[in-house]
Amino acid sequence: MQIKQVVMVAKRRVELQTATLDEDLGADGILIRTERTFISAGTELANYTAKEPAVYQKGAWCAYPWRAGYANVGVVEAVGSAVTRVTKGQRAFTYGAHASHVKFSQNDFVVAVPDGLDPAVAAASRMAGIATSAMAIADRAMHQPVVLVLGLGIVGNLAAQSFRILGGRVVGVDPIASRRQVAERCGISRTLPGGDTADIKQGLKRLVGVGQADICIDASGLTPVVMQALALTANVGQLILLGSPRAPFEGNLTAAFSEIHLRNVTVRGALEYFLPAYPVQSIWGGRTPPLLSLWEKQNIIFDWILDGRMAIEPLISHRLAPENIADAYEGLLASPEAFTGVVLDWDRGCGQEKRG
Repeated sequence: MQIKQVVMVAKRRVELQTATLDEDLGADGILIRTERTFISAGTELANYTAKEPAVYQKGAWCAYPWRAGYANVGVVEAVGSAVTRVTKGQRAFTYGAHASHVKFSQNDFVVAVPDGLDPAVAAASRMAGIATSAMAIADRAMHQPVVLVLGLGIVGNLAAQSFRILGGRVVGVDPIASRRQVAERCGISRTLPGGDTADIKQGLKRLVGVGQADICIDASGLTPVVMQALALTANVGQLILLGSPRAPFEGNLTAAFSEIHLRNVTVRGALEYFLPAYPVQSIWGGRTPPLLSLWEKQNIIFDWILDGRMAIEPLISHRLAPENIADAYEGLLASPEAFTGVVLDWDRGCGQEKRG
């Protein structure tokens, strides 16, 4: 069958191309007609601007030409005889690309979307999956820990929301006033505009009574911010790296390692792909009990959205037709305070735009 798909062909060049999708599903196959996809501003913009050097490495996961996207919600049009995770006619959430149709095996990551959930919100919840990886790997034994989130883009916002839901005393930091305002609308009542480390410590003391956080989360992916986050992490605290550092940065590693060593700080990466896709019954990765699976985590996110504890809708600023993909990337790149989150609506025609 003929499909449409978003393809990055070169630096700051993206096209909506026609491609052929093999409809042979086999016993485990699932064919999904896409309704909505969501743009991951971090990963996709890094590839769009070639900030991710692997775009020029033949065979790399994001090498040009790259089929962009990994947040897809659509209706199951056909299933193989052995498929049990979803049924024909059901709405499904996958890590599928920006394409009018996608094909999966039920051994891939597929989650049924609950009835009553807006497909645009369900697609945007992909960012909550990334954000809640910090929650999934954090040691949360402490009662009502102070949690500091540096960077209130969509991932940082949702990370802050997840720790607030779990009872943390959350403070969000971002120099962009509009991001702080959106965070406050999403229930993050304590925010700071950033500044130097002393300013943030003073703000923390004013808001929560202490100058360092039990759990400090970098959601910016900026190495200088990570170094600042280390100084803002309390003794015996946790520094969680949720953002993906990409740009080179020169600094004194001895000073950083000395901080970690002398103050017994734990530094952990929170890339979600190291979590198991589905629940496991035995020890996984040397941890007991096993780590929360991606499937379990996504269903928790859906529950939080449906019962009103997690706010996704305020983070969606634009709903565009797939033909407007170049406008979407350029808007996210040039005006991040206005383009907070972009949904591609695959049910709409070319050239139409709907705000909010």
